[in-house]
Amino acid sequence: MDEYLNEDEQWDMVRNWVRQNGVWLLAGVVLASAGLWGWRSWQAHREAMLLEASTQYRQVLAAMGRNDLPAVIAVADKLAAAHPHTGYADQAQLAVARMQVEDNQLPAALGRLQKVESATRDEALKLLVRLRIARLQIEQNRLDDALATLNAVQPGAFAGRYAEVRGDALLAKGDRSGALKAYREAQSAQSGQAAAVAPGAGSDLLTLKINALTRS
Repeated sequence: MDEYLNEDEQWDMVRNWVRQNGVWLLAGVVLASAGLWGWRSWQAHREAMLLEASTQYRQVLAAMGRNDLPAVIAVADKLAAAHPHTGYADQAQLAVARMQVEDNQLPAALGRLQKVESATRDEALKLLVRLRIARLQIEQNRLDDALATLNAVQPGAFAGRYAEVRGDALLAKGDRSGALKAYREAQSAQSGQAAAVAPGAGSDLLTLKINALTRS
């Protein structure tokens, strides 16, 4: 039994065991250390990238404050290229689209929104961007395209907003009964899940739309 070996014999056993297994022990220590170092290195890299993205997004906001659309586009596109799957990149592209709409560059704004919808990993943002796309299509009198955009997805919590914009498209097509039905669906949805997302949003305007159709 090992417990009855003298001290020298025990030490010889230890040395033999280390000789036979030391390489594997060392490899395990190295791998564990490398794994920990790799994790910390990845975390540090990720934090550095997010900091860089945040800095670039602040540059976008600064350019917006100067109403400098070319600078906003340049920085937003740089941000999207370097950090494509961050909220900063998404918001920067939306900022560009907003300024393009204000500058009456509707086709350019629409193309940018469509790229955001395709690229973002944020499902809620994807639905909101699709809603903006439909509104722009209505502005361009692409009414069937707007309806197709709205009908291609399940809007979930944004059902009320989708129904209202669908009503706008139908009204622009001259379908007053269809528009009224969509507006009433939107009004009904506001008392449910959509109200939790944006309590009272657009309710006054929606009521005016419904009243205008029922009184005429």
